Amino acid sequence: MKTSVLCVALATALLAATPALQAQSRPAASAPASSAGSEVMASSTRIIDTLQSRKAEFRGNRAALRQYIDGELNRSFDRTYAARLVLGVHARGASDAQVKLFADAMADNLMGRYGDTLLEIEGRPRFRLKSESALPGNRGVKVSTELLRNGAEATPVEYLMRNVDGHWKIFDVMIEGISYVQTFKNQFDGPLRQKGIEQVARDLRSGSLQAGGNGR
Repeated sequence: MKTSVLCVALATALLAATPALQAQSRPAASAPASSAGSEVMASSTRIIDTLQSRKAEFRGNRAALRQYIDGELNRSFDRTYAARLVLGVHARGASDAQVKLFADAMADNLMGRYGDTLLEIEGRPRFRLKSESALPGNRGVKVSTELLRNGAEATPVEYLMRNVDGHWKIFDVMIEGISYVQTFKNQFDGPLRQKGIEQVARDLRSGSLQAGGNGR
């Protein structure tokens, strides 16, 4: 999975992420946007414009970059709900505090590894909104977009979103059909079975376990 692209997608509130940002400025011509699609496009435009205008500041102050991206993730990404999906069966019986511990550790690990990628935007890539459709079971909506970059084929990026207290928030990102939630669910299943949520969170914090990469 292209984790750097995921970082961009998540950051555009889109995490992290997780982890790919490399979108720029105004969205391309698109399908008519309803509220969820509009939120995705507005977030991507706002974040990319800010990264461009504050690039020099962020290069000299990585803490400021992390603070900015973390604020955007809190605004647009339902990280606790996404973490419960990643934890899967391991979330059963877990406290809210444990789930939050895991969610924060995973997000920080991803941004620590790939956050600098957000400052390496070249050219004028952009997102194009394609469509929006309801998810089965009244779980929310899927917003389908394409990441457009000069000299490269369009990259399909889909956002699964749900309405939380009147605001659309992302809980999964799919890049070229590969799900952020499923990818990390598969990666962390073994460590979670062996060590439990709190130890896995500590390993993510220490860097001995890497989200989207090889770890112990």
